[in-house]
Amino acid sequence: MSAQNSIGINITRTQIIDAIKRMNKKDRTALVEDILASSSPEYLKSIREAREDYRKGRVFSHDEVFNSK
Repeated sequence: MSAQNSIGINITRTQIIDAIKRMNKKDRTALVEDILASSSPEYLKSIREAREDYRKGRVFSHDEVFNSK
């Protein structure tokens, strides 16, 4: 028989929202990215594709994209 550990907590949506509001911008961005990654296979696929494009040199500079020279 295996032991199973769990912890129950009562937390309201308002408490979650307040906690997120207290986070700095970098941490909020990371949280949103984590939520997207855990809930969207398409998001993870797009990251893998972008990293592969970068490794293979399939990228453009800011100037090339926006012709800002």
